[in-house]
Amino acid sequence: MKYIYDTWESIMNHDRNPLKNIPDTNTRHMIMQVLAWMWCIAFSSYFSSMWIFGITAIAHIIILAAIAVTVATFETAKRNPKYFGGLGRANGGEHE
Repeated sequence: MKYIYDTWESIMNHDRNPLKNIPDTNTRHMIMQVLAWMWCIAFSSYFSSMWIFGITAIAHIIILAAIAVTVATFETAKRNPKYFGGLGRANGGEHE
């Protein structure tokens, strides 16, 4: 299992793969996006179907959006935990 994790990290983590040599994080992220779309196109071409490209493109968008929301939530919790407040609960734990 550790081998799978390490392999994934060596390819998908822009802080560990050769893209780490590019100083701008935004540029690294954009290159990773372009590579993701390239692989979507490569797999759909291999299977000779634009339907597969559509499915893989949509799947990538959904997964990347979920990752972006998760990272944004974690960053907000780290930098501004009061933003979340009590989420509708009063100080005593009851709804107002």
